[in-house]
Amino acid sequence: MASKHLDQVEDLHFRVLKILQDHPDMSQRELAKRLGVSNGKLHYCMKALMEKGLVKLGNFAASKHHLGYAYLLTPKGLTRKAAMASRFLQRKLAEYEALQAEIASLKAELDNKLHGARPTR
Repeated sequence: MASKHLDQVEDLHFRVLKILQDHPDMSQRELAKRLGVSNGKLHYCMKALMEKGLVKLGNFAASKHHLGYAYLLTPKGLTRKAAMASRFLQRKLAEYEALQAEIASLKAELDNKLHGARPTR
């Protein structure tokens, strides 16, 4: 099983790929702000995605934004993004189920306290 850190890295990579697929001309600064990460962390992430061949930097002189650059997902990037989406969904469903269990437990605890019941040991 992958470590929590590796899951977090993959989640960030997935979220970057997902946004870039719809907004290839978004700057790294805008992307970092949207994702809630530092510019440095996003730069490191983008460098890793480009080194893996998942994203390439295109130069489009006709673009009105950001000096004509766009981040394009490669065919490999699109395939990897689909696989990441499945793992991301599995992790989020597990988190959701854990939260549901915690909420149910807290509700039961509060209900016991509000109705004067003593917890069983």
